[in-house]
Amino acid sequence: MTRTNILPVIPLRGRVAFPHNLISFEAGREMTLKAIERASLTEDKQVLVCTQKVTEQDDIAASDFYPVGCVARIKQISRIPGGAVRVVCEGLYRARAREIGADEGYFCAVADEMEIKRGDYVLEEAYLRTAKAIVKEAFSDNGKFPKETLLKMERCQDADEYMDIAFFAMRVKLEIKQQSLEETDIVKRLQLLERCLNDELEIAKLEKKISASVRQSIDKSQKEYFLREQLKAIHTELGDNGKEEDEYRAKVLAACLPQELEVKCLKEVDRLGKMQSSAPEYTVIVNYLDQVLSLPWTAETADTESLEDCERVLEADHFGLDKIKERILEYLAVLKLTGSMKAPILCLVGPPGVGKTSIAQSIARALGRKFVRMSLGGVRDEAEIRGHRRTYIGAMPGRIMYGMKNAGSINPVFLLDEIDKITSDMHGDPAAALLEALDPEQNSTFRDRFIEYPYDLSKVLFIATANSLETIPAPLRDRMEIIELSGYTLEEKVEIGKRYLVPKQLAANGLTDEAAEFSSAALGFMVEGYTREAGVRSLERTIGSVCRKIAVKRAKNKKSSRQKVDAAAVKTLIGAPKFTIDEAALAPQVGAAVGLAWTAVGGTTLTVEAVTLSGKGEVKLTGKLGEVMKESALAALGYIRSHAEEYGIDKELFAKTDLHIHVPEGATPKDGPSAGITMATAALSAFTGAKVRGDLAMTGEITLRGKVLPIGGLKEKALAARRVGIKTVVVPQGNEKDLAGLPSVLKEEVQFLPVSDVKEVFEVAFIKEEKAKTAKPRKKAEAKPMPVLPQRNGDRDGMRCKK
Repeated sequence: MTRTNILPVIPLRGRVAFPHNLISFEAGREMTLKAIERASLTEDKQVLVCTQKVTEQDDIAASDFYPVGCVARIKQISRIPGGAVRVVCEGLYRARAREIGADEGYFCAVADEMEIKRGDYVLEEAYLRTAKAIVKEAFSDNGKFPKETLLKMERCQDADEYMDIAFFAMRVKLEIKQQSLEETDIVKRLQLLERCLNDELEIAKLEKKISASVRQSIDKSQKEYFLREQLKAIHTELGDNGKEEDEYRAKVLAACLPQELEVKCLKEVDRLGKMQSSAPEYTVIVNYLDQVLSLPWTAETADTESLEDCERVLEADHFGLDKIKERILEYLAVLKLTGSMKAPILCLVGPPGVGKTSIAQSIARALGRKFVRMSLGGVRDEAEIRGHRRTYIGAMPGRIMYGMKNAGSINPVFLLDEIDKITSDMHGDPAAALLEALDPEQNSTFRDRFIEYPYDLSKVLFIATANSLETIPAPLRDRMEIIELSGYTLEEKVEIGKRYLVPKQLAANGLTDEAAEFSSAALGFMVEGYTREAGVRSLERTIGSVCRKIAVKRAKNKKSSRQKVDAAAVKTLIGAPKFTIDEAALAPQVGAAVGLAWTAVGGTTLTVEAVTLSGKGEVKLTGKLGEVMKESALAALGYIRSHAEEYGIDKELFAKTDLHIHVPEGATPKDGPSAGITMATAALSAFTGAKVRGDLAMTGEITLRGKVLPIGGLKEKALAARRVGIKTVVVPQGNEKDLAGLPSVLKEEVQFLPVSDVKEVFEVAFIKEEKAKTAKPRKKAEAKPMPVLPQRNGDRDGMRCKK
């Protein structure tokens, strides 16, 4: 008599439940948990376990699981983390579900027990014995069936129960197991089992064959190892004992390389052992291993812990340079507080001789790090940075990897000297190759073409130096923190000479402090009379010349007394000064105004000359002027013509008079808008005949409306004016904020006159007595406040001289 019950349904994923077996599974879906809870409240605790058709599907309907399943009794329920439960059930009989519903949040169905159709007993027994024989042959010693299952199957005499146990334990497809569960004819089911067992037997034989093949391969490897050991013994007897392979293997294992790189190097060592030393590839592999093993992968120097010690070293080595010193102390302080941080990428920009390269060495000494210098001047091949691939003859790593090898640590101070002198050609752009190395977000995986493995540069403190930012590509400039270093004042140069240059040159020329004594007046005389520079290199050479003269005297007379070096002694030893203040040049002149310019080597003064000639109203500009400077001249002339009546100039004069503007040193290219007010002053002087003060210099861009716009490079320009004896400088009102950053001694000696309109420039530039003869009397124009305009990248320095 068949059984019919209304039971909760549990959809089972990836498995098929069979009678006569214990089924263990985890349940976490809400409908399944409710079905288990409902069944556990009944007396017999029965559920219908059906297999889900799509294993990965979470939300299912009644059509998503097979209608034929197994009625099972819940034996155990265990809670597990995450709100799920582990359930152990005992399969009772096969049943078909009908009238499936899910009204109470879980599936429920009428389960009808399926009747078993038995056929010929003899045929069933024959199939059963065949199945047992195959199971014994295929599964008795390979561990695929648990021993308990094999013992249970051996004792089983009922064909239907035997097949339930066998199909539940076998590793066959889910569809085949479901087919076996749904089949009610014993003979057909036994035939299906026999086919599956034969397949498993063939698979077992194939696995055994594969296993034997693998074992044979292992035996072959052991044979090769034995022969290789014999070969080593032969090499030893011949005197060529092949120790190089073992040495490299030991070096690779001891080098603490990254795991992937270590595996790669060991493969190269294995290749090395199979080659003759005369083979070309042998040298390539040896060179590669040498380069990899010479690089620091984990070695790191400890930074100076005391900020005071670091500051003391920086102050002892250099005078001034406060910005860079403050930045290094900030980096060390943050590193000390956080324990780790990405090293900054600094770029020191300034004229030659201000200490950019030497401060980098001092930073390394102050931090207690190794120092590496790489000169980029004239580098034009991109492979210089990234290296060459090993396929090329004579391939080597790039210069960054070469520098890291010389440093011997992963956190050196790496100086990229003269980064603005990089050029590019058909071999690529080195500046583009530097983008990865100088990007804090990317340089932890810098890849050299020769090494062919990411190298960590994130702990390297890169410091680049440049004289000008204009030639550095914008993407590369954007990756660096720019710190501008200005030229030194007279007082700073004297102090630098006294503290550093004099002791250095005395020692270089075999003299002691007892041999010569340099006074501050002598050093000041050398700065003003023998040098014209922003830095101190020429000053050092001048001091060296004086020291050599003293060394000659002491070599001739070892008993000579201590030489006191003052201004007169300097003149006696090395001759008359090269530079003097030309008092005549400071006198008022017609058609000449003194302008200020910035160059890559510091500031300089330029006299703008203007003359009027009979002609057709043409304007001629000479002195190798750039397009921007020519446009400034036209803007200045346009302003003068529009205000001709105000300055007493006949408008018809412009139609029959040519204007010629010249800027001396015609071989030197010049460009930039900051000479606008200078050319306007010189042109107005030429048209009116009024004299312009020679002891006044000016800088500023002019507009057609006469407004004066801000410029750059103010400190260098002011120092240049002071060097030639000019004590008054006209600057745009937009640069008034920059005056606070100038040295106090410079502000004391030089008077700065901020202006916002060119009328204010004319008021202070012209000699008033002369101007009164040529110009109509007028009221002094009231200066209107001028908004500060943003400085343009293309005109960092206003008027530029490309020296």
